[in-house]
Amino acid sequence: MAELPRRLFLGAAGAAAAVGATSLAGLTSAQAARCKGRVFYVGSYTSPGAPVGHGLDVTTTSNGPALTLDHTVSGVSDASWFAFSPDGRILFSTNEGVPDGHVTSLDVRDPAKPRKISTQPSRGSAPTHLCVHPSGRYLLTANYGTGSVVVHPIARDGRLGASTDLVVHHGAERDAHAHQVVVDPSGRWVLSVDLGADSVYVYSLDLKTGKLKQHQQLVLPSGAGPRHLAFHPNGRFAYIAQELRPEVTVATWDAAAGKLAAGAVVPAVDASSPGPNYPGEIEVSADGRFAYVSVRGENTVATFAVKDGGLERLGANATTGGDWPRHLVLDPGQRGAYVSNQNSGTVTWLPRDTASGKLGAPQRVFAVPSVATVAFRH
Repeated sequence: MAELPRRLFLGAAGAAAAVGATSLAGLTSAQAARCKGRVFYVGSYTSPGAPVGHGLDVTTTSNGPALTLDHTVSGVSDASWFAFSPDGRILFSTNEGVPDGHVTSLDVRDPAKPRKISTQPSRGSAPTHLCVHPSGRYLLTANYGTGSVVVHPIARDGRLGASTDLVVHHGAERDAHAHQVVVDPSGRWVLSVDLGADSVYVYSLDLKTGKLKQHQQLVLPSGAGPRHLAFHPNGRFAYIAQELRPEVTVATWDAAAGKLAAGAVVPAVDASSPGPNYPGEIEVSADGRFAYVSVRGENTVATFAVKDGGLERLGANATTGGDWPRHLVLDPGQRGAYVSNQNSGTVTWLPRDTASGKLGAPQRVFAVPSVATVAFRH
């Protein structure tokens, strides 16, 4: 299959207006109480095109899981991913610019009033994902366009310093495209998922120098196109969502050795699904019993039961109620999933049965053009 271009099929301007921000169904008083008063951050693309997003929106939940726009924070362009400092005081955002990307830090001690602190070049194109090291000392960012991972030091006040390191991936058959960078549950290793190189790289990070050192390169089958991975809460398994094939690779993780080992490959759609289908995001429930994968094209979320570390897909995929589900995140109470439908410019909330893990039909819709992601402070 041909490699998927960035932001494929952007520009379904009429869909957001058609759906709007109306409620699709009622909620119980218990559901409403669980989400009341939370602040959420919604990121969207601001680069020229139709429609143009807002960048960073501050939203609140005052009526169950329904999102309500509070205000837009100026000066945060192409906000496609967010991460928080370990103490929750600082919010970091990618600025997914092409050819020159940046990363931004914001003070969110007052969650409803983010204050921009600093911006630094990402030393690459289209930074699409970032994370904060558990030490709180470094920000790690994946540059999709140039297939690289960059390290920035974080000052005590959240200000980003000049980068301390840049590692560049190289694909054997296609250009490298680093799509994600995460720290493993033990806090000892940095992992980067590269779609173009069909690989997951494992690095050590020197906390004194801010330098990365490659420890392992797990090479997946040609054309798999790994996009994102999610760890099981027990730290022994990692689930790798493949973008160019609608599949999930189950891997074992040895934190002591810093090694991934690929195992079973599980489909994210039925064989009869017409496609093409491109998995977007993967998340594991807090109790470790279920995993969820958004599927662009089919515009669904696949639900998997976790059994002995493996995955078993449960029934038909749930519709997202929008187009091109780039991102999903379970809400603070694990009672539903917020899905960012990029092309329709909508965030939908799907209720979740915590016993069976299954998702229901969308019950809330929030409109924002070219939406990319939703985040909240845990």
